[in-house]
Parts: sequence; C-alpha cells; structure tokens
Amino acid sequence: MPKTPAIDHNVIRELAKLLDETGLTEIEFRRDGVSIRVARQLPAPATNALRPEAPVGMPVPVAAATPVPVPIDAVPHAGLVASPMVGTAYRGPAPGARPFVEVGTQVTAGDTLIIIEAMKTMNQIPAPRAGTVTQILVEDGQPVEYGEPLMIIE
Repeated sequence: MPKTPAIDHNVIRELAKLLDETGLTEIEFRRDGVSIRVARQLPAPATNALRPEAPVGMPVPVAAATPVPVPIDAVPHAGLVASPMVGTAYRGPAPGARPFVEVGTQVTAGDTLIIIEAMKTMNQIPAPRAGTVTQILVEDGQPVEYGEPLMIIE
C-alpha cells in the first residue's frame, strides 16, 4: 500500500501569506501527488448576485475590449489603484448592474471598487484609502495585468 505523504505545514503558511500579499482569495499548490488548497472568504458585495457561469458547451460572449488611454501622469500618481493580479475587471457585481463606483464617487478605505475575476474566482478590490474617484482607467470586462492602473482616488 503506498504511503500517504505528510502535509508540509510550512507550505500552507507560505500559501496563506501569499494570499495576504497578493489579495487573492484562493490558491492551490500541487507537488508529488499532494494537492493543497488555501482559501479565505471576503465580505459579500452589496448584492449577492455575482456573474453567473455560462452553461457548459455554450459559447461565452466576449465584449470587445476597448483600450482606455492611460494618462501620462497616472503611473506616478499617489492615488493610483493598480491591479493586484492578472484577470478580467468587472466594474459592477453582476452583468448590467450599476458599477461599484463612478467618477466623482466618494469612497472610504475598504469599499469595493471593482471585481477582478482570476481563475474563475471573483476577487473584490478594495479602496486602499478614502477619497474621491477622479479617473476610471478600465472598461467593464477588460482584461488587466498585474500592476495595471485601474483608477485614481484623490
């Protein structure tokens, strides 16, 4: 009978630390036939309706991503909110729903600004500080890269 490998608790701690550092809600690690999944729950958005999955076998409509020009001064701006991960940005909690924020919206630290879907997981991106949203640099359904500017809060 094959021996079951022991679970390395240090790997679990490192994965949990990685979740905190990156803002991800779930991560899975596989090695030598052992799979470790670490997940945490975030507070639910104002509405519980997240984007529904398309039925298996159905083509998923993809909106044409229109690039939003990033102002030259956006990169060094102190109020810049950058994407903490690669994924697809959604401005609202569900298709057709009101966006979490618009230009001019007053936010407090921790308010949900946008959702980034990464590996079929919806990750709420919170406001890092209080202020007013002065620019939104991504469109709904737009793919984003790690570190890409999402919006500016002044």
